[in-house]
Amino acid sequence: MSENNDPLFLQFKEAVESVLEPYAGKSAYSHHGQRVVIGQRLMQPVSDIFLGWVTAPNGRQFYVRQLHDAKIKPVVETFNAEMLDLYAMACGWALAHAHSKVSEISATISGYLGSSSDEFDEAMGKFALAFADQVERDYAVFKDAVKKGEVPVNQES
Repeated sequence: MSENNDPLFLQFKEAVESVLEPYAGKSAYSHHGQRVVIGQRLMQPVSDIFLGWVTAPNGRQFYVRQLHDAKIKPVVETFNAEMLDLYAMACGWALAHAHSKVSEISATISGYLGSSSDEFDEAMGKFALAFADQVERDYAVFKDAVKKGEVPVNQES
């Protein structure tokens, strides 16, 4: 408890192998909790002072952080088109900023984009639409396989 009688809650989350390891290779960190913590510290200028990692007596790996029970999220379904555009730009900026801190090749990427981003924007837009179309086709194939009994499903009531 703090001097103001506020409780401190620490959250332990199990850290397992990254889903990217089969494609990107093993992590440089042997402890998966350490991998998560280092990534978090790279992406956030100010991190949780309690952020760390630990191994349980049974060998399972965890990362630890302070639990703040104040989850605030935007209600995007109430946004008009202008607000949604602004929100998307802010999210993109935050993501790009985080990646630029992690990546050693951010200057190279910036060079590829050039001073005018219209060509890149259009290419990304075309890619996003093509990807969405592919997802819809894949989902149709998946639903058909479920109907035919080729994919087992567990339906909840």
